[in-house]
Formats: sequence, structure tokens, C-alpha cells
Amino acid sequence: MRLQLALNVRDLEAAIEFYSKMFGVPVTKRRPGYANFSIESPPLKLVLFENPDAPERLNHMGVEVFEGEEVTAATERLKDEGMEHFVEDQTTCCYAKQDKVWAVEPEGIRWEWYRVLEDSEASDGEEPLHPPV
Repeated sequence: MRLQLALNVRDLEAAIEFYSKMFGVPVTKRRPGYANFSIESPPLKLVLFENPDAPERLNHMGVEVFEGEEVTAATERLKDEGMEHFVEDQTTCCYAKQDKVWAVEPEGIRWEWYRVLEDSEASDGEEPLHPPV
């Protein structure tokens, strides 16, 4: 499991250059208006959305897991705690097919627990700018 931080950036190229240097790793996936880094130390999935007009720099937070049972467990935990949540199974988002569950914390920060099932050449227009939670 690793923490995910998804940021809205004004200049994708400048952000890629900065974060490559900051963490000492190359970009893992790069598509038009999108990039991500899979960083081993600290364990972090850093996602960049080129979105110069976004009112906030923070897009959303997440937890990337590697087993389907972990998404199911997060979904059950949210449900058992009476928290509002939204499940997306086999959705294409961020150039990958994923299973995920979303929740929104009291100050409005969106969180997802997700598992990447496979890469996709298309984003499918489902970049998580406004997940339906």
C-alpha cells in the first residue's frame, strides 16, 4: 500500500522536472495533461493533472492498494462506519482500469482507495476532478 497525492499543476513540464529532481526518479506514466510517479521511498504515488485554472492545487488524496480484497475492505469499513461513499468498479480513469471507493472528509478533501487492474491508452474522460460522492 502507498499514499497517493494528486495535484493540479499549472505547467506540467515544469512540475515533472521539479518532482523528478525532488524524488530522484523518472516519471512513470506520461500522457497529454497527465503524469504520475511511482516512488518507492517514501512509498508515494504522485499524480499530476495539468489544470491551470483549478481553484485548488490539491486535486485529491488516495491510497493505492495491490489486492482487490483491500478495496473491498475499505468499502466495507466506510459502509460500516456510516460514511457516505461511492464505489466505482472496473472504471477507466487516469489511463488505467481501476476498482475504487471514494469518500469526502469533513473539510471537503476527496479520498479514494483504489487498485489498478491494468493500464489503458485512454483516460476515458474520467479524470477524478469531481468524483460523484
